[in-house]
Amino acid sequence: MNESRRVLIGIGGGIAAYKVCQVISTLFQAGVQVRVILTQAAQEFITPLTISTLSRHQAYTDRLFWQPIHNRPVHIELGEWADLFVIAPLTANTLGKLAHGLADNLLTNTVLASHCPVLLAPAMNTDMWEQQAVQRNWQHLLSDSRYHTVGPDAGRLACDRVGAGRLAEPSEILAAIYSVLYTGGKRDLLGKQVLISTGGTREHLDPVRFIGNPSTGKMGLALAQAAKHRGAKVVLVHAPLTEPIPPDIQAISVVSAAEMRQVMLSYFSAADLVIMAAAVADVKPADHTSEKLPKAQLPTALALEPVPDILAELGQRKQSHQQLIGFAAQTGDIVKPALEKLNVKNLDAIAANPIDQPNVGFASDTNQAIFINKQGRQESVQPCSKLELAHALLNFIGS
Repeated sequence: MNESRRVLIGIGGGIAAYKVCQVISTLFQAGVQVRVILTQAAQEFITPLTISTLSRHQAYTDRLFWQPIHNRPVHIELGEWADLFVIAPLTANTLGKLAHGLADNLLTNTVLASHCPVLLAPAMNTDMWEQQAVQRNWQHLLSDSRYHTVGPDAGRLACDRVGAGRLAEPSEILAAIYSVLYTGGKRDLLGKQVLISTGGTREHLDPVRFIGNPSTGKMGLALAQAAKHRGAKVVLVHAPLTEPIPPDIQAISVVSAAEMRQVMLSYFSAADLVIMAAAVADVKPADHTSEKLPKAQLPTALALEPVPDILAELGQRKQSHQQLIGFAAQTGDIVKPALEKLNVKNLDAIAANPIDQPNVGFASDTNQAIFINKQGRQESVQPCSKLELAHALLNFIGS
């Protein structure tokens, strides 16, 4: 996904500018071509030398505005070069200029001279962010489909104010960059309600012992991010996770399969698309105690009973306007059991994962799959990041 991609980054003046250094470095190491514009104010926080070292290319400043590239104006050449323009941190000053089509420096001139998607990552003091004028400019800018957003997050700011206005974390910015690069900026899920489950459920014998599985929830988190980046309103129902949940995702925490079933059913009717990526237990201990069992009292044989089949129940309740997608983590032949699951549970599509392959499946950062829909069409996706696999699945079910 990164090969030959070209990302132009505009850095505004704010203490959060230091976070963008990690974004630049990570993109370069991933094989993305990176060019960076520094505003005059940004140079009070990070230097052109730092940026040129991380990007392996000179940093562009207003001082270079009139030095042509390939005998063409800098802002024209950079604007046409970029596949994606990222502005981080986006200050209140630059936001106001963009909202009114003003161009008085290299960064804003380049925005007007380009046609690629623009990803905005605001960062400013909470009181500044909440000003009516700033919010009016923000909403006006978002009415243009060219602009995409990540953040701002909430928390303690550099000024010690607690509230909205923190620059999104580098991992969030990177995920949004990869999403927009993958989709080209399309929002094919705008106005859609997407319900996703993830993580491995736990069926407790007592407060400290349970039947579980190795799922970390990374695949479902990637699906939630991908759907959110494509315009959907996302509800994520998750069992215990090892990864942080992006701040813009509505997340509901559960532990057991019974709890997940209750929440999934309560949100199901409002959903246009439902993806069951959770690794839900098949059985649970027949007996459960609220106090820890002494080791000597542990049963030598554990009586088990089945848990409700959430996916099958959703398949029975599914309406004609809804799409229901399942996952099948398999070893050996992954297609045959996935096809059976697809048909028996009335799914629209299924993603079969070969969990016996290296660096694939539970706890990994990469994944691969064979997608199968109810018409019998199959698509094989080779090992890639889980975010890329998530986008590939959304493309598959939307085609």
